[in-house]
Amino acid sequence: MSAPARRVRRSLRPPTIDIAIAAVFIALTVAEALSASDDREGWRLGVALIGVAALAWRRKAPLAAAAVLVLADLASNPEGRFSTILALVVASYSVGFEAPAPRRYWGLALMVVPFTTVAVTRSAFEFSDLAASVVFLAGPWLVGVGTAARAERSAEAIALADRLEREQAAREADAVAEERARIARELHDVVAHSLTVVTIQLQAVRRRLGEDHVAEARDLSAAESVTREAMGEMRRLLGVLRGGGDAELEPQPGTAELARLVERASSAATPVVLAIEGEPRPLSPGMDLAVYRVAQEAITNAVRHADARRIAVTLRWTARELVVTVSDDGRGLPGEGADGGHGLVGMRERAALYGGSVALRSERGRGLAVTASFPLDGRS
Repeated sequence: MSAPARRVRRSLRPPTIDIAIAAVFIALTVAEALSASDDREGWRLGVALIGVAALAWRRKAPLAAAAVLVLADLASNPEGRFSTILALVVASYSVGFEAPAPRRYWGLALMVVPFTTVAVTRSAFEFSDLAASVVFLAGPWLVGVGTAARAERSAEAIALADRLEREQAAREADAVAEERARIARELHDVVAHSLTVVTIQLQAVRRRLGEDHVAEARDLSAAESVTREAMGEMRRLLGVLRGGGDAELEPQPGTAELARLVERASSAATPVVLAIEGEPRPLSPGMDLAVYRVAQEAITNAVRHADARRIAVTLRWTARELVVTVSDDGRGLPGEGADGGHGLVGMRERAALYGGSVALRSERGRGLAVTASFPLDGRS
């Protein structure tokens, strides 16, 4: 058998659960035929079995299965046997649930019109017969339509949640990339400034050497060349990050500028206070800058978004770590998605660069404390 033929065969094969349902109805129909009260002819039983067997395709082809079952019932079941009527109920539900919106209404007409016509034209017509046919067929159809609508809404909600999750992940990835690029630019400025100082000092020492130190002067000259080449490479790298432009060689801010930062952020409506605990220790320029940027971001978020009446900044120096805490008495964390947004992503990136961490804490829905820890174990 060719591959296309196998694919067609698989597409026509009904699900196992529907085959089992059809088998149950076939067995029920046969059991009715074997009962003492069943007087239908053999051909009528065969037509009835074909009709209930069509339930196996109730999901693959709901309208076709319903049409086969309706025709079989009209031809073989004038007495209204239970098994065929119950099969019609299942078929009616399947038409409402499985068929697309325009076709499911044609399916309802296919189910209801023949039965109402037969009921009205019957000599012993009773209104209860008409009502029963409508209820037994239209009722399951309405249940199927309602269930399909709920399933569609659930699928749309799941798809929306997945899309929002992907968009949030993309935004966080963009924020991480942006913050890393910013960190790289600032570290370039720190290192370039230090290399400039080293180059100037090497040049000054080399010029002070006399004729008796030719080898030493040559080594210092080589060191100058290496530092200048390194600065050139860093400038070219920075051009990629900045999209052109010269590097700024002035020093970046650090913990020494925190008092000035707090003073600028403070206002009459929201005072910002700074407290320093423990004995300050010298930090590398990179870590010094990272501590400053984390505190700056936390203070900015508190001033703009917290609606706080007071903001406290604490630098706590210990033998093993530097802990920066920015706390306020504002609104605290939002109810959902309380992850601090992209600002927290940037703070965590900077702290992680030096083996540190950032945590948020909100007590009883009021106030927020941002705590960043930087280890002081020689990696600074």
